[in-house]
Amino acid sequence: MDKVSGFLAPVIIYIYIFILNAVLPGRWVTGYINKPGTSEKMRYRLNGLLVLAAVIITWGILCYNEVLPWDWLWQYRWYSLAGAVTFGLIFSLAIVLPFPAVKKSFLADFYLGRLENPQFRNGRIDVKMWLYLTGAVMLELNVISFAAHHQIVFGENASPGIFLAAALLSFFVTEYLFFEEVHLYTYDFLAERVGFKLGWGDLAFYPFFYAIPLWATAELPAPKAPAFVLVMAGLVFLLGWMLARGANMQKYFFKKDPGKKFLWIGPQSITDGNKRILVNGFWGVSRHVNYLGEILMATGIVLSVGYPMLPWPWLYPLYYIALLFPRQAADDKLCAAKYGTLWDEYKKKVPFRIIPFIY
Repeated sequence: MDKVSGFLAPVIIYIYIFILNAVLPGRWVTGYINKPGTSEKMRYRLNGLLVLAAVIITWGILCYNEVLPWDWLWQYRWYSLAGAVTFGLIFSLAIVLPFPAVKKSFLADFYLGRLENPQFRNGRIDVKMWLYLTGAVMLELNVISFAAHHQIVFGENASPGIFLAAALLSFFVTEYLFFEEVHLYTYDFLAERVGFKLGWGDLAFYPFFYAIPLWATAELPAPKAPAFVLVMAGLVFLLGWMLARGANMQKYFFKKDPGKKFLWIGPQSITDGNKRILVNGFWGVSRHVNYLGEILMATGIVLSVGYPMLPWPWLYPLYYIALLFPRQAADDKLCAAKYGTLWDEYKKKVPFRIIPFIY
């Protein structure tokens, strides 16, 4: 029965998140993209931090009252993963099959999706935002459970690195939801549709694969590593966060108000009289320095757990490399089509794609 419960746990948690997302108070914001076929901007109702807090409090109450052990999701992690994979597949089929084809190939439609920005209940539920929220909250529950398992097994001999990695992942989730509105201006909302890639990716891949540094090391004893290794890991993560968040925030401010400063950085741009491209600050260092930031954040988390020779945790930053380098190339093509010769001018001013002075 516990195995069945483990299998069904993601579905139950995802439904709970859906209900909370629908009923808890939220703030309405105007996004960057237009409603299909109109010049009207899409509206979104955001309450991600409140939903995250409600789910964590609920989980804490269940564990504190011994309804579930603190490491329950660790104990049934393989069954929960199987349940998430199954539900993600069902969701992907449900969000693709009823709608008109976009590509000639069904496989392409299934993977990339057919609907660009589906919303329900007059925008009260936005499918993309619900997917990101669900993946983030489930990831946080896994982080809590995996770190709790390490503490239960090793007690006073537990590894500080495990808890640092858990704290960094928790920070990653929390600040992502804190800056919910900023993500309305990112690639996913501008260019992607909802299919297997986003649906299965957020419901199955994101909440389980991103936890792989803890998954691979939670049952290992504390490594014999000097304290400066943890400091270095934290600094790598911090540098990555500054690059990723700084770049996204600078672009967000620029799109909201092209004349407004971000921190101390006054915006500089090039224009053809109609369209405008930001060319300084983070966006003057490389054309996607935010991608470098995300890779460094993942690297910092892997270094935190203290097993640099163990291959499995490194799948996390390697995934970012495999995802973001091709995405940069795709984004380059989109921008070239959108901005024309203006984009060529930007590439001359900022020749590096992701890594300054290297690539």
